[in-house]
Amino acid sequence: MIHVELRFISPDLQSLDELDSEVLACAPFCDARPAHGVAGLCDWRLGGRISELRRQGLITGELGEVVMIPCKPRMAFDKLVLFGAGERDAFDEAVFREIVRRMLATMGGLCTRAAVVELPGRHDGLIPAEQAADALLDCAGRERSDNVWTLVERAEGRQQITQHMIEQRRRVRRAL
Repeated sequence: MIHVELRFISPDLQSLDELDSEVLACAPFCDARPAHGVAGLCDWRLGGRISELRRQGLITGELGEVVMIPCKPRMAFDKLVLFGAGERDAFDEAVFREIVRRMLATMGGLCTRAAVVELPGRHDGLIPAEQAADALLDCAGRERSDNVWTLVERAEGRQQITQHMIEQRRRVRRAL
């Protein structure tokens, strides 16, 4: 049985700087320029490196794209992994699940059991927190290893996910 431990961190550079993790992952949209959310924070901290790579066409943000960028010494993370989220208007739960499966597979390929992750579409509120948590756990349930993901979430999303997980556990206990 899979075990996914979820932790949380606020979406700001100060909070990200306090973590010591190998991988930071996020999913920028191809039509959002400059990048929003964690990708935007990283772009600023890395002196516009993401924006420059986008201008050069080396990063597109197209659905299915996976790009790894070294972060040291400007950030606490060894690497930033960008997962293309495609066009913002085309984003839905199916796209969310596709990106999350790619994230899980990539983390597994990197032998990374712990990562800091901004779930696709969460920064822009395109998928509700509870729905994102359910889909994440469903996708992770298909993997064969333990994972610890620190989710980048605002306080409201953190509270919604935590409360939702508590309610889900209660339902399972009642069913038993």
